[in-house]
Amino acid sequence: MTVKLRGKKYSLYKRVPKRYAPIESRTFVWCALGTDSLSVAQEKAPLVWSQMLDGWEAKLKGDDLDAEKRFEAAKDLAASRGFRYLTVDRVADGPLDQLSERISAITETSKGSDMKEAKAFLGGEKPPALKVSRCLELYWELSRDKIQGKSEDQLRRWKNPRIKAVANFISVCGDKAINAITPDDMLDFRGWWMDKLEAGGLTANSANKDFIHIGDVLKTINNMKRLGLILPLTGLAFKENEKKQRPAFSDSWIKEKILAEGALDGLNDQAAAIVRLMVNTGARPSELAALTPECIHLDSNIPHISIEAIGRQLKSSNAKRCIPVCGVSLEALRAFPDGFERYRGSSASLSAVVNKYLRNNGLLETPQHSLYGLRHSFEDRQLAAGVDERIRRDVMGHALKRERYGHGASMEHLQSILQATAL
Repeated sequence: MTVKLRGKKYSLYKRVPKRYAPIESRTFVWCALGTDSLSVAQEKAPLVWSQMLDGWEAKLKGDDLDAEKRFEAAKDLAASRGFRYLTVDRVADGPLDQLSERISAITETSKGSDMKEAKAFLGGEKPPALKVSRCLELYWELSRDKIQGKSEDQLRRWKNPRIKAVANFISVCGDKAINAITPDDMLDFRGWWMDKLEAGGLTANSANKDFIHIGDVLKTINNMKRLGLILPLTGLAFKENEKKQRPAFSDSWIKEKILAEGALDGLNDQAAAIVRLMVNTGARPSELAALTPECIHLDSNIPHISIEAIGRQLKSSNAKRCIPVCGVSLEALRAFPDGFERYRGSSASLSAVVNKYLRNNGLLETPQHSLYGLRHSFEDRQLAAGVDERIRRDVMGHALKRERYGHGASMEHLQSILQATAL
């Protein structure tokens, strides 16, 4: 590649003749800097030198025989010269002046054009044939923003459905390259799920979650790796039946069965305390299991718990809240002022233990009931007492269907409301 300087052409990286720079400085201006001014050149030199180093490093990476690394090297090389890597068809379809700029940037050597630069700038490096299993490996790294703040338990529960979806797809269609996945492959996967649904025991929601998770993995790789593929991921979902709402326990059942003398004696102390704490706070089991000493305020004028993102992610921004603790729930909390260490890292095992105990001991009002029904019962009591919707949603950690104004009810006001409906 050549540039013009005062009417004469010089090859890129070739020194400008000495007469164009002060002899006493022994400093020469490089055509690569695009100037014949020494002061301008000195200002631009560090950046250009850095770009040249980046380019050389990218070329060295490009010597790797691995297709995935070669493709990354091509993108790095393009970026080192100020270009975004585009596939050859997108380069060709772009504005002519941009195409010309890319062509002009390719270094000309005594042996001809630099082919690594040509491939990088003009989209000649083919995207790697990433297999689905490899896509999942890359997905974890490319999804770091989604896992920030998650506890180990939350991370495990986030990863497992995606691992399962990819494993199911591979079992049906094989570990295909992402660019080789066809609409027929996805229809085969859907057909496999149809057979499972017809066999019974599973719902359309189970299948649709698989479609969502496999789609999330593949689309993330396609976008973040700039593969430019059109993936056949639409039109797969099954129609879901009306979602079944988990029923609330009646107040009489809670008082006469669950809170009856000795009813929870067969449970371990921490699980039994969480059940009682849930009755008058309406907090999610996972929120109570995650309570740390900093979140338990028994010495306050108004004893309360604060649901915070300490060592874990909250379900949503609305989940951050403070809840006064009253009645039987306050008694239970006083026994565990430092929280429930046994379940802090595993709320799923808490629900499993409690639901099994309630079922085996005749403490479920109907077969459809579960521990979570205590949360629904709590809200029903607030509704029956005529508690304002804003306050109900604030206490439950739900979104408000309008903008929130002000700070909401004071702790004194909340305590008076919850005390009036406490069991």
